[in-house]
Amino acid sequence: MAIDPDLLAYYRDLAARYAGLPVPSDAVGRRERFSEIAALSREQDPAELEISPLTLALEGRTLHARMFRPVGVERPRALVYFHGGGWVVGSHDTHHGVAAQLARDSGLAVISVDYRLAPEHPYPAPCDDAHDAVRWVAVQREALGLSLEALVVAGDSAGAHLAAQAATQANGTSPGLVAAQLLIYPAILPALASESYRAFAEGPGLTRDEMTWYWTQFIGADAVARGATVDDPRINLLRSDPSAVPPTSVVLVAAHDVLRDDGLAYADHLVRWGAAVVTIEASGMTHGFARLQPHAPRAREWMRRATAALVELIEDSAATAM
Repeated sequence: MAIDPDLLAYYRDLAARYAGLPVPSDAVGRRERFSEIAALSREQDPAELEISPLTLALEGRTLHARMFRPVGVERPRALVYFHGGGWVVGSHDTHHGVAAQLARDSGLAVISVDYRLAPEHPYPAPCDDAHDAVRWVAVQREALGLSLEALVVAGDSAGAHLAAQAATQANGTSPGLVAAQLLIYPAILPALASESYRAFAEGPGLTRDEMTWYWTQFIGADAVARGATVDDPRINLLRSDPSAVPPTSVVLVAAHDVLRDDGLAYADHLVRWGAAVVTIEASGMTHGFARLQPHAPRAREWMRRATAALVELIEDSAATAM
């Protein structure tokens, strides 16, 4: 199916806005450009949510976060969210709308975390931040007025990579701590030669060259050159400990995205090790569509479907445990 016409209109408008302006070559410039673009999609906050800042005091550092809590839901379950941006750009500001809609649609308290960014803080810093943030939320649930039921993690793109590795690492030391995950067009491993990388190398939404640059800032050129042979399970998620993956997952991929095959491969990996997985391939969608819900009704509908699938898996899992 062709790319959704509303998304194509968005990309045309974006191209006209930045016509003649080169893509910044440095991380700081790319962050500024990404923030400008993300601001174009900012909507009024849903009235159904209470939104408040959080400060995560971790060992040797402090991270900032934002909690989106559904009004009227007593002690909601916690979902820890990590924004996309290639481990280099993005923040809880650029993905404010994604987290807000996720909280409204799911009835979960979404805690969107600002982790340290590469290249100033390359691997393993973002991974450490994600894991430690999950554990911080687990400890603070009572104080935050949240449910003590097992956590949920979620993220988009590089944030989905961080969410998945954090969940597996946390479950490895505290079995059952993370019960479910929602992975939105996840980056899974630094191998950039799949069919989807070839088919959608020029985008829109994300190009192969851009993804190569992001991986390089995160893990270095040598690791990128090794690609699928990288053994570190916090980089190559296909090497993750099968005994520690969350028992339930929703993997949402965009049909027109270089990362499509990454997500499909990881869904297969999870199924192979016995996890309950709902895999959704969003037709007509491109990379980044979760942020573009204000521009494209079909993007909004795909996110609703994925969130509904996540809630159903969580409820089924809770009923089975009773």
